[in-house]
Amino acid sequence: MDINDFIEKFSSCLNHTPTSAISPDTEFKKLDEWSSIFALIVIAMVDSDYQRVLTAEDIRNSNTLADLFNVIQSK
Repeated sequence: MDINDFIEKFSSCLNHTPTSAISPDTEFKKLDEWSSIFALIVIAMVDSDYQRVLTAEDIRNSNTLADLFNVIQSK
């Protein structure tokens, strides 16, 4: 698992934010597109692509994409 791959997959779930605007330091909950529905999309993407279970608490406790990536890696 590589953070650049994760960022690419995360970005592919977005409709209005360009991939070039996303980095490990991106505070994903501040994105205009972020919502509870988008959180479910990310949870499903992580389950499908990485076979790991990401919880709502994991998301709540993460601020940046790097934080989220580290949580996923630790599972």
